[in-house]
Amino acid sequence: MVLTIDIGNSSTTVGLFGGEELAFRSVLPTCKSATQDLWAIQLLDVFRLHQADIRTVTGTIISSVVPPVTAAICGAVQFVTGCKPMVMGPGVRTGLNIKSDLHAQLGSDIVAFSVAAISKYPSPLIVIDMGTAVTMSLLQDNLYEGCIIMPGVRLAVEALSREAAALPHISIEPPASILGHNTVDAMRSGVVYGNASMVDGMIGRIEEACGPVETVVATGAAAPEVLAQCRRPIIYDADLLLSGLYLIYQKNSAPRQKR
Repeated sequence: MVLTIDIGNSSTTVGLFGGEELAFRSVLPTCKSATQDLWAIQLLDVFRLHQADIRTVTGTIISSVVPPVTAAICGAVQFVTGCKPMVMGPGVRTGLNIKSDLHAQLGSDIVAFSVAAISKYPSPLIVIDMGTAVTMSLLQDNLYEGCIIMPGVRLAVEALSREAAALPHISIEPPASILGHNTVDAMRSGVVYGNASMVDGMIGRIEEACGPVETVVATGAAAPEVLAQCRRPIIYDADLLLSGLYLIYQKNSAPRQKR
């Protein structure tokens, strides 16, 4: 069994793979002040919640875009599983050819879901990640062409409510009509339809600049509500990132063939 962990700015996702199948997926809040012991307790609780035996874990891989949290989780994983985790970064083979001025600036989460996307979907393809930020990446076979980064849906909503005193905090869901007749519905319209229009528009601009794509796939917690309002057909794959981590772990764990 392979334990996969993605440490994001807002949440940390834990997945357990038995072979190619995902046995469970659990989402925890990313707490930058949590100690190694607290993360260990949370991991044990997650396994108990899903009635899984942590002693069956034979390997683990971690992706992190939150350096202050990485060491604590790595220590917790090694403590509860006895396995030293593989951490995404330099030296980890991905099979992805990255077209970038500085490879180290590309987030390990983007690398992971790109690896999964090229293994599962026809290319060329666009991958959209709707998390704390919205990223849109263009892939041509195993070549990572580049990406676009925009403010995330929830981040934008929270900033709007925080900076505008008269605007309340709202849930992300479509209103009854595109024109709101009260503040909450007006905000929901802007958030849901506005972001859907942004996604549709940016896909069009990428295709104008780089040519048509075969597939558009999206992942991330904020994606379903927005994607339902997009005019472009988009596949939603909630476990794309964890699948990529599993594939990368397999690639780096398999014995290298001698030449």
